[in-house]
Amino acid sequence: MTIKVLAVGKKHESWVDEGISRYEKRLKKPFNLTWQLLNHSSRENEAARTEESARILAKIDDHDFVVLLDERGKNVDSPALANKLRAPIDASRNVVIIIGGAYGVDPTVHARADFTWSLSKLVFPHQLVRLILTEQLYRAQDILAGGKYHHV
Repeated sequence: MTIKVLAVGKKHESWVDEGISRYEKRLKKPFNLTWQLLNHSSRENEAARTEESARILAKIDDHDFVVLLDERGKNVDSPALANKLRAPIDASRNVVIIIGGAYGVDPTVHARADFTWSLSKLVFPHQLVRLILTEQLYRAQDILAGGKYHHV
């Protein structure tokens, strides 16, 4: 089982890369994290959203468990996120996490998502979202393993 992050945007900035690397080193199987960065569309608004969404959907297999990061998604705590990931992990399904572009994603991506997740009611820069996501995946792994990283 792998966790693939599909993110529209530029490569990780150095400070983000350093933070992501810190948590990636702590991840153990079945949390095999990979990143695939997709270029921004040269278009704007709906045209950009449509083009980027088509490229995102082309990278997803039918059997993947898809998590869409969206500010209008469900806000869950870390244990609930860990429990949300438990079923696809137990079923050996790959997990694909989508971070859309500046204009978001179109309804076809929303329809394909198995879970739409909001990190917060606040809006964060995409680079920061990547770092927060990686830390939360490490935290979810630790919760599922009964570790001590997450204090209740």
